[in-house]
Amino acid sequence: MEIRVYRGLPEEAAVIRKEVFMEEQHFQEEFDGTDRSALHLVLFQDGVPAGTCRFFAGQVPGEYLVGRIAVRKPYRGKNFGACLLRQAEAEIRKTGGTIVRLHAQKQAVPFYEKQGYEAYGPVAYEEYCPHIWMKKKLD
Repeated sequence: MEIRVYRGLPEEAAVIRKEVFMEEQHFQEEFDGTDRSALHLVLFQDGVPAGTCRFFAGQVPGEYLVGRIAVRKPYRGKNFGACLLRQAEAEIRKTGGTIVRLHAQKQAVPFYEKQGYEAYGPVAYEEYCPHIWMKKKLD
């Protein structure tokens, strides 16, 4: 397994997100302007792009947002999502980041809780899918 960091959306990440979020989960509004400036991680397994996520600085000093965590179906159940999240947190620590926030799909809350995230605030809908904000203080 290898994780590479990119500034701006690499083709490998775009393909994974299209497959997972648009084709499997039927989201329509997957790509946005943040993709151009965010840092993106792509996890490769035996040279094949298997998972991705992105992160970027928030509006509060020391705060970062992580999102668009996606793992292709054949690679699920191998802790690749957790690996991507840990790597994003490590990269955020390098920049002095201390808080990570994310807007989780409600069905993914148990996964994020296992990674040390806590839910807060009301449930909100994005394209008819319930999401909730979660956060974690980095050590």
